[in-house]
Amino acid sequence: MIKLKRFLWFLGTLSLVVLSFTTWAEADPGKRKDAPGAVYTMSNAAMGNSILVFDRSANGTLTPAGSYLTGGLGTGAGLGNQGGLVLSEDQRRLFVVNAGSNEISVFAVEPHGLMLVDRINTGGNLPVSLALDRKLLYVLHAGTPNNITGFTVGNDGKLAPLPGSTRFLSDDMTGPAQVSFSSDGSVLVVTEKNTNIIDTFTVDRFGVAEGPMTHASVGITPFGFAFGKRGYLLVSEAATGAVSSYRLTGDGGLQVISPSVSTTETAACWVVVTNDGRFAYTTNTGTGSISGYLVAQDGSLELLDADGRTGVTGAGSAPIDMALSGNSGFLYALNSGNGTISAFAVSLKNGSLRPIAGAGNLPGSANGLAAR
Repeated sequence: MIKLKRFLWFLGTLSLVVLSFTTWAEADPGKRKDAPGAVYTMSNAAMGNSILVFDRSANGTLTPAGSYLTGGLGTGAGLGNQGGLVLSEDQRRLFVVNAGSNEISVFAVEPHGLMLVDRINTGGNLPVSLALDRKLLYVLHAGTPNNITGFTVGNDGKLAPLPGSTRFLSDDMTGPAQVSFSSDGSVLVVTEKNTNIIDTFTVDRFGVAEGPMTHASVGITPFGFAFGKRGYLLVSEAATGAVSSYRLTGDGGLQVISPSVSTTETAACWVVVTNDGRFAYTTNTGTGSISGYLVAQDGSLELLDADGRTGVTGAGSAPIDMALSGNSGFLYALNSGNGTISAFAVSLKNGSLRPIAGAGNLPGSANGLAAR
């Protein structure tokens, strides 16, 4: 009889635990935990570039965790880019441009910091953006002449030039902002700010890019971009102050879905998309804010907040690069105006952003942002 009572008590207790968990999950189904990780940016200092590391706690807050010399040089000024440093998909390698010395540095991501494993000349002028797909890396050169060129990535992280991979943009002075692979790695995309053109390059089975195919941007000054879960291309337009969505075809074609959906703010520049593809964010450099969008299944866009201010980084902050943590639980924005990183907890239920403690005391030349 006593054993029966204990068993019934156990069942009752278990039911309460399950009910409590279910009630919590239903109350906030958008809550998704992120294990501790790190956030990276680069100093881009003209006298010597370095990676600045911040440990990220499970609640998203940042703690300075040292700096690591890249062995190359920065420019000491803004690069007008997105993607100056990128993490590999397995988060074991960090790749960074040295725009002042025309190099790429590669770091191994270790439990207690970074280790420099390679530094290689890019073969071009002013590298500003990197695109990574497994064992293939492309770099975008913003100096004359504007081009992209490829490298293979060895198992040890070291880079080797990919013969015959250099391809030129539509002109020598296009003001290119970003290069990135499509979701399946079959197409490379480049934005040209000065010409209002979006370039696409198909990638063959050897990793060599072919093209470009040039496409007129639906808005003015195409800048940063990101791919959604279903392969939709979302592009910010700095002069228009908007984001447009496109359908990318396997042969490099572009079809407009949502043309120039306004942020209601100014200078929309950098774009990120959550892992589930439902929400996209762009920084508004001119107005110190972040605009969020709902991305429908057909790739169409809807502004989350009528005033376009899903997140606020502050007057004069001039947010540029952004990065999402591994499970998209936290969003970080690098602020070039005041040398800070703004941090937000992301609701994956409705896309809202809740401010949390970020970081400060960064140099004004800091560029690029990556998170894990």
